[in-house]
Amino acid sequence: MATQGFLPGAQRTAQLSFSDQPAWIVMDEVSGGWALQIGGVEQSHVDLEDPTHIVHEYLRRMANVLDEAWPPGEPLRVAHLGGGALTLARYVQATRPGSAQVVIEIERELPTLVTTALPMPEGTDLEVVIGDARQQLAAMEGRRFDAIVLDVFSGEESPKHLAAKDFYLEAFSHLEDDGMLLVNVGDDAGQRFLTAQVRELEDASAEAGLSGVWTLTHSSLLSTPADGNMVLLAGGGLSSPDIEQWRSAWLKAGPHPAAVLDPAETVEAFRSRSYPQPR
Repeated sequence: MATQGFLPGAQRTAQLSFSDQPAWIVMDEVSGGWALQIGGVEQSHVDLEDPTHIVHEYLRRMANVLDEAWPPGEPLRVAHLGGGALTLARYVQATRPGSAQVVIEIERELPTLVTTALPMPEGTDLEVVIGDARQQLAAMEGRRFDAIVLDVFSGEESPKHLAAKDFYLEAFSHLEDDGMLLVNVGDDAGQRFLTAQVRELEDASAEAGLSGVWTLTHSSLLSTPADGNMVLLAGGGLSSPDIEQWRSAWLKAGPHPAAVLDPAETVEAFRSRSYPQPR
């Protein structure tokens, strides 16, 4: 139980060549399972015995989105831009066996460290592509996905060529008509980067003729800006006639206290910087 499937003698550390940061796989003494640390900061958590156990709030919200927006158990085609410890890819395989997934990761050493130390669930169909997310996605001309997960942003230090309307438009072109882009945005208490991303994604959605940007987060971040993460959603799938049913389910699923803002509420919240109380 203590090792939760960690392979004996497996590599636990790597020096990442792109960021020049050390990466470690360490036991999580609080939540159980294993944590990926990069530069001394926890980036991901993995529970090998139960891949549906997700510790990080923003990933749990993303998992809830996937759970509700497609029929239970239906295989999906998912692209993960930014790999981490592949927590969400493990979740998709566990809940939707047969899903075809691809991860684009700029740190060449990271996928090997993660998959050798923390094996993927049996039967996982995961293609690993090393390189810049924008360049590698563009190289997949004609390839389309049900969901694209963007998880590379960390405030003002985020890659600028990904934090832009033009990239969001490129990502939309790789989505099915009923597909969805899920973007994790981490930011500091000022939320300047987050605000900019809402505007970039809203502008891209408007240009692409999409319904707008939804926001899922901890409700306290809407009334008292602080360090934290918000999940932004965009794509044709959000025009579903079931969207209000999904919204209710996302609120109920949490983590709590949860907030779910529709496009009008999202625009108003970040335009005025006075945050409405979510319904």
